[in-house]
Amino acid sequence: MGDRLRLALGIMGNASSLLLYAAPILTFTRVIRKRSTEEFSCIPYIVALSNCLLYTWYGLPVVSYKWENFPVFTINGLGIILELSFIFIYLWFAPARGKIEAGTITTMVMVIFTVTAIISAFVFHDHHHRKVFVGTIGLVASVAMYVAPLVVVKQVIMTKSVEFMPFYLSFFSFLASVLWLAYGLLSHDLLLASPNLVGLPLGILQLGLYCKYRKRGITYNIQEIRA
Repeated sequence: MGDRLRLALGIMGNASSLLLYAAPILTFTRVIRKRSTEEFSCIPYIVALSNCLLYTWYGLPVVSYKWENFPVFTINGLGIILELSFIFIYLWFAPARGKIEAGTITTMVMVIFTVTAIISAFVFHDHHHRKVFVGTIGLVASVAMYVAPLVVVKQVIMTKSVEFMPFYLSFFSFLASVLWLAYGLLSHDLLLASPNLVGLPLGILQLGLYCKYRKRGITYNIQEIRA
Protein backbone atom coordinates (compact mmCIF):
# COMPACT_ATOMS: atom_id res chain seq x y z
CA MET A 1 0.00 0.00 0.00
CA GLY A 2 2.79 2.38 0.93
CA ASP A 3 4.67 1.75 -2.32
CA ARG A 4 1.51 2.28 -4.39
CA LEU A 5 0.73 5.55 -2.63
CA ARG A 6 4.32 6.67 -3.12
CA LEU A 7 4.14 5.83 -6.84
CA ALA A 8 0.81 7.65 -7.18
CA LEU A 9 2.27 10.74 -5.52
CA GLY A 10 5.28 10.52 -7.84
CA ILE A 11 3.03 10.41 -10.91
CA MET A 12 0.92 13.34 -9.71
CA GLY A 13 4.09 15.22 -8.77
CA ASN A 14 5.40 14.64 -12.28
CA ALA A 15 2.22 16.04 -13.81
CA SER A 16 2.25 19.21 -11.70
CA SER A 17 6.00 19.73 -12.21
CA LEU A 18 5.60 19.26 -15.98
CA LEU A 19 3.00 22.02 -16.08
CA LEU A 20 5.32 24.20 -14.00
CA TYR A 21 8.37 23.55 -16.20
CA ALA A 22 6.38 24.02 -19.42
CA ALA A 23 4.84 27.35 -18.37
CA PRO A 24 7.65 29.48 -19.96
CA ILE A 25 6.59 28.20 -23.40
CA LEU A 26 4.26 31.21 -23.50
CA THR A 27 7.17 33.54 -22.79
CA PHE A 28 9.38 32.08 -25.51
CA THR A 29 6.57 32.04 -28.04
CA ARG A 30 6.56 35.80 -27.55
CA VAL A 31 10.38 35.97 -27.81
CA ILE A 32 10.33 34.07 -31.11
CA ARG A 33 7.46 36.17 -32.44
CA LYS A 34 9.22 39.44 -31.59
CA ARG A 35 12.66 38.03 -32.39
CA SER A 36 13.92 39.70 -29.23
CA THR A 37 14.38 38.79 -25.56
CA GLU A 38 13.65 42.43 -24.73
CA GLU A 39 14.91 42.80 -21.14
CA PHE A 40 13.87 39.38 -19.85
CA SER A 41 16.35 37.51 -17.67
CA CYS A 42 17.62 34.02 -18.49
CA ILE A 43 18.79 33.33 -14.94
CA PRO A 44 15.55 31.63 -13.75
CA TYR A 45 15.84 29.05 -16.54
CA ILE A 46 19.52 28.42 -15.82
CA VAL A 47 18.75 27.91 -12.12
CA ALA A 48 15.96 25.50 -13.09
CA LEU A 49 18.37 23.67 -15.42
CA SER A 50 20.82 23.26 -12.54
CA ASN A 51 18.06 21.80 -10.38
CA CYS A 52 16.93 19.39 -13.12
CA LEU A 53 20.47 18.19 -13.88
CA LEU A 54 21.20 17.39 -10.24
CA TYR A 55 17.93 15.60 -9.56
CA THR A 56 18.06 13.62 -12.79
CA TRP A 57 21.45 12.35 -11.62
CA TYR A 58 20.01 11.80 -8.13
CA GLY A 59 17.24 9.61 -9.58
CA LEU A 60 19.59 7.37 -11.57
CA PRO A 61 20.69 4.00 -10.12
CA VAL A 62 24.22 5.37 -9.80
CA VAL A 63 23.10 7.53 -6.86
CA SER A 64 19.76 6.08 -5.75
CA TYR A 65 19.23 2.40 -5.02
CA LYS A 66 18.11 0.80 -8.30
CA TRP A 67 15.09 2.76 -9.63
CA GLU A 68 13.62 3.75 -6.26
CA ASN A 69 13.37 7.36 -7.46
CA PHE A 70 12.28 6.73 -11.04
CA PRO A 71 9.62 9.52 -10.96
CA VAL A 72 12.33 11.98 -9.89
CA PHE A 73 14.49 10.90 -12.83
CA THR A 74 11.71 11.14 -15.44
CA ILE A 75 10.36 14.60 -14.64
CA ASN A 76 13.76 16.20 -14.20
CA GLY A 77 15.06 14.54 -17.36
CA LEU A 78 12.17 16.14 -19.23
CA GLY A 79 12.88 19.38 -17.39
CA ILE A 80 16.44 19.37 -18.77
CA ILE A 81 15.09 19.21 -22.33
CA LEU A 82 12.65 22.06 -21.71
CA GLU A 83 15.10 24.33 -19.88
CA LEU A 84 17.85 23.78 -22.47
CA SER A 85 15.33 24.64 -25.19
CA PHE A 86 14.43 27.89 -23.42
CA ILE A 87 18.10 28.78 -22.89
CA PHE A 88 19.00 28.08 -26.54
CA ILE A 89 16.13 30.27 -27.73
CA TYR A 90 17.28 33.01 -25.37
CA LEU A 91 20.86 32.76 -26.64
CA TRP A 92 19.65 32.92 -30.25
CA PHE A 93 17.66 36.13 -29.83
CA ALA A 94 19.52 37.87 -26.99
CA PRO A 95 21.85 40.85 -27.57
CA ALA A 96 25.61 40.25 -27.35
CA ARG A 97 25.82 41.14 -23.66
CA GLY A 98 22.92 38.83 -22.82
CA LYS A 99 24.51 36.00 -24.80
CA ILE A 100 27.80 36.35 -22.91
CA GLU A 101 26.11 36.49 -19.50
CA ALA A 102 23.76 33.57 -20.13
CA GLY A 103 26.47 31.50 -21.81
CA THR A 104 28.92 32.08 -18.97
CA ILE A 105 26.45 31.17 -16.21
CA THR A 106 25.21 28.11 -18.12
CA THR A 107 28.79 26.92 -18.59
CA MET A 108 29.44 27.33 -14.86
CA VAL A 109 26.33 25.29 -14.07
CA MET A 110 27.43 22.51 -16.44
CA VAL A 111 30.92 22.46 -14.89
CA ILE A 112 29.52 22.29 -11.34
CA PHE A 113 27.18 19.47 -12.34
CA THR A 114 29.96 17.53 -14.09
CA VAL A 115 32.26 17.83 -11.07
CA THR A 116 29.40 16.78 -8.76
CA ALA A 117 28.63 13.74 -10.92
CA ILE A 118 32.28 12.66 -11.11
CA ILE A 119 32.87 13.03 -7.37
CA SER A 120 29.67 11.20 -6.45
CA ALA A 121 30.42 8.34 -8.84
CA PHE A 122 34.10 7.80 -8.10
CA VAL A 123 34.79 9.17 -4.60
CA PHE A 124 31.78 7.72 -2.76
CA HIS A 125 31.24 3.99 -2.94
CA ASP A 126 27.74 3.47 -1.56
CA HIS A 127 24.29 4.84 -2.37
CA HIS A 128 23.77 6.50 1.00
CA HIS A 129 26.80 8.79 0.80
CA ARG A 130 26.18 9.51 -2.89
CA LYS A 131 22.61 10.55 -2.12
CA VAL A 132 23.72 12.76 0.75
CA PHE A 133 26.37 14.47 -1.41
CA VAL A 134 24.24 15.00 -4.53
CA GLY A 135 21.09 15.70 -2.52
CA THR A 136 22.78 18.42 -0.47
CA ILE A 137 23.94 20.24 -3.59
CA GLY A 138 20.52 19.68 -5.17
CA LEU A 139 18.92 21.17 -2.06
CA VAL A 140 20.82 24.41 -2.61
CA ALA A 141 19.75 24.49 -6.29
CA SER A 142 16.12 23.79 -5.38
CA VAL A 143 16.02 26.53 -2.77
CA ALA A 144 17.48 28.95 -5.34
CA MET A 145 14.77 27.92 -7.81
CA TYR A 146 11.99 28.42 -5.27
CA VAL A 147 13.40 31.73 -3.98
CA ALA A 148 13.58 33.24 -7.49
CA PRO A 149 9.83 34.17 -7.53
CA LEU A 150 10.38 36.44 -4.50
CA VAL A 151 11.23 39.16 -7.03
CA VAL A 152 7.69 38.83 -8.35
CA VAL A 153 6.22 38.68 -4.85
CA LYS A 154 7.92 41.99 -4.04
CA GLN A 155 6.50 43.56 -7.19
CA VAL A 156 2.98 42.31 -6.39
CA ILE A 157 3.15 43.86 -2.91
CA MET A 158 4.54 47.16 -4.24
CA THR A 159 2.09 47.50 -7.14
CA LYS A 160 -0.83 45.74 -5.41
CA SER A 161 -1.38 43.93 -8.70
CA VAL A 162 -1.01 40.27 -9.74
CA GLU A 163 -0.47 41.22 -13.38
CA PHE A 164 2.87 39.38 -13.47
CA MET A 165 1.89 36.50 -11.16
CA PRO A 166 -0.73 34.30 -12.87
CA PHE A 167 -2.84 32.05 -10.68
CA TYR A 168 -2.12 28.82 -12.57
CA LEU A 169 1.64 29.16 -12.09
CA SER A 170 1.33 29.88 -8.37
CA PHE A 171 -1.12 26.98 -8.00
CA PHE A 172 1.08 24.44 -9.80
CA SER A 173 4.10 25.57 -7.78
CA PHE A 174 2.12 25.02 -4.57
CA LEU A 175 0.74 21.67 -5.78
CA ALA A 176 4.14 20.37 -6.87
CA SER A 177 5.62 21.31 -3.48
CA VAL A 178 2.84 19.47 -1.60
CA LEU A 179 3.15 16.31 -3.71
CA TRP A 180 6.95 16.11 -3.68
CA LEU A 181 7.05 16.84 0.05
CA ALA A 182 4.69 13.91 0.63
CA TYR A 183 6.71 11.74 -1.79
CA GLY A 184 9.94 12.54 0.03
CA LEU A 185 8.45 11.83 3.45
CA LEU A 186 6.95 8.51 2.32
CA SER A 187 10.33 7.60 0.85
CA HIS A 188 12.00 8.52 4.16
CA ASP A 189 14.20 10.80 2.04
CA LEU A 190 14.65 14.16 3.75
CA LEU A 191 16.88 15.39 0.92
CA LEU A 192 13.91 15.11 -1.46
CA ALA A 193 11.43 16.51 1.04
CA SER A 194 13.50 19.43 2.39
CA PRO A 195 13.43 21.76 -0.67
CA ASN A 196 9.65 21.65 -0.59
CA LEU A 197 9.65 22.92 2.98
CA VAL A 198 10.79 26.15 1.33
CA GLY A 199 8.63 25.83 -1.79
CA LEU A 200 5.40 25.10 0.08
CA PRO A 201 5.21 28.29 2.21
CA LEU A 202 6.29 30.37 -0.80
CA GLY A 203 3.51 28.77 -2.84
CA ILE A 204 1.01 29.55 -0.08
CA LEU A 205 2.32 33.13 0.03
CA GLN A 206 1.83 33.55 -3.72
CA LEU A 207 -1.70 32.14 -3.59
CA GLY A 208 -2.52 34.37 -0.62
CA LEU A 209 -1.25 37.45 -2.45
CA TYR A 210 -3.19 36.46 -5.55
CA CYS A 211 -6.41 36.21 -3.54
CA LYS A 212 -5.71 39.58 -1.92
CA TYR A 213 -4.69 41.56 -5.00
CA ARG A 214 -6.46 39.75 -7.84
CA LYS A 215 -8.27 41.98 -10.31
CA ARG A 216 -9.41 41.85 -13.86
CA GLY A 217 -6.76 42.16 -16.50
CA ILE A 218 -4.06 40.30 -18.35
CA THR A 219 -1.56 38.21 -16.41
CA TYR A 220 1.79 37.13 -17.74
CA ASN A 221 4.14 34.26 -17.15
CA ILE A 222 6.16 34.67 -13.95
CA GLN A 223 9.34 34.50 -16.00
CA GLU A 224 8.34 37.59 -17.99
CA ILE A 225 9.38 39.93 -15.20
CA ARG A 226 11.93 42.33 -16.53
CA ALA A 227 15.46 41.79 -15.25
